[in-house]
Amino acid sequence: MNKNNLLLYLMIAGIVLGAFCGWFFGRDMHVVDWIGEIFLDLLKMLVIPLIISSMIVGISGLGDIRKVGKTGLITLIYFTATTAVAVAIGLVVVNLFQPGAGVDFSGQQVPERVVDGEPLGITDILKSFVSPNLVASMAEMQVLPLIVFSLFFGGVLTTLGEKGRPVIVFFDGVNEAVMKIVHLVMYVAPVGVFALIASKLGAAGGGELFFAELMKVGMYAMTVVLGLLLHAAVILPLVLFMMTGRNPIAYLKNASEAVTTAFSTASSSATLPVTIDCAEKKNTVSRKTALFVLPIGATVNMDGTALYESVAALFIAQMAGIHLGFGEQIVVFITATLAAIGAAGIPEAGLVTMVLVLESVGLPLEGIAMLLSIDWFLDRCRTATNVWGDSVGAAVVDTLEEKFVEGGNRP
Repeated sequence: MNKNNLLLYLMIAGIVLGAFCGWFFGRDMHVVDWIGEIFLDLLKMLVIPLIISSMIVGISGLGDIRKVGKTGLITLIYFTATTAVAVAIGLVVVNLFQPGAGVDFSGQQVPERVVDGEPLGITDILKSFVSPNLVASMAEMQVLPLIVFSLFFGGVLTTLGEKGRPVIVFFDGVNEAVMKIVHLVMYVAPVGVFALIASKLGAAGGGELFFAELMKVGMYAMTVVLGLLLHAAVILPLVLFMMTGRNPIAYLKNASEAVTTAFSTASSSATLPVTIDCAEKKNTVSRKTALFVLPIGATVNMDGTALYESVAALFIAQMAGIHLGFGEQIVVFITATLAAIGAAGIPEAGLVTMVLVLESVGLPLEGIAMLLSIDWFLDRCRTATNVWGDSVGAAVVDTLEEKFVEGGNRP
């Protein structure tokens, strides 16, 4: 057994042990919450320097600005297409199983985090691409404007010739150093994963209370998980095999550290360092593609979140006895896709963007309260799907870039 496999098995053991302790010891597991927070903060600490350095190195590695445009277009098409497919799957399964039929949600109140949150519209999503203060964006973990800035900065560096080369080399060194730190942080991943799962399940009241809450909205949870499984276990492997010829099982095994980290942290951004490491070192995706595609994917490619929001919207409509026709479901399809792009790669961001989806078709915000009790669990499932989709996207873009951008001449 090599070291990489040992770490993966220890992380899986951490998830299982964390679920066991959280289930049976309940709120007593709050005592390990600080360990999970430290592990999550260690990963988050690396996100900003990693995104800036990886985007600059990735964009400069693409060379000719015309290649940048083609690679960016391929990336955008892949992310948009898979997100749209995920939303469509969500709409199909929720219409098929009707999980909200007969569920009573009278007496529910609009959650405080939704009431206190600022209203989000399409223009707000567009404005989030640019920040007047990059330092503030770093402090608030707003990675989308940092990606936009880094894309422009890296692109301009490629036009400066010899003057730009030392700057590119500097950021390349920063990127290598950050990835070395990632390897060190992963040594404590099994303990961190255990603490995150145990404390979260414990905070939900332990196994009995979680199971009781699950039974209230069991059909809804089953519908979401089924939709995520269809997308993650059928659609994405099929896309990977058809577009790249790679073995999906072997590719998933090599990306499993990233997927398990995503499940434990519920954060695509926090998982980004691990996702890049798995793609480049284990799945042999070219470095420039991994550094270009994956930071963008961690921010805008939210397949699992988009699917979840489409299911949740129709679940709330079914509970409220509101019939959404084909036209209204098309609106849900469009807004769920756009809202997923606007969702930050942080825990439970989907709940905030859910407001945009519900308001687009006039659904009651009180319905969100029915989802909160088990959202922490579904959040982990959809984040794992998001990261798996990013990983597949890196391979697809890498293959298509070689074929259409470089003309099959990559050394």
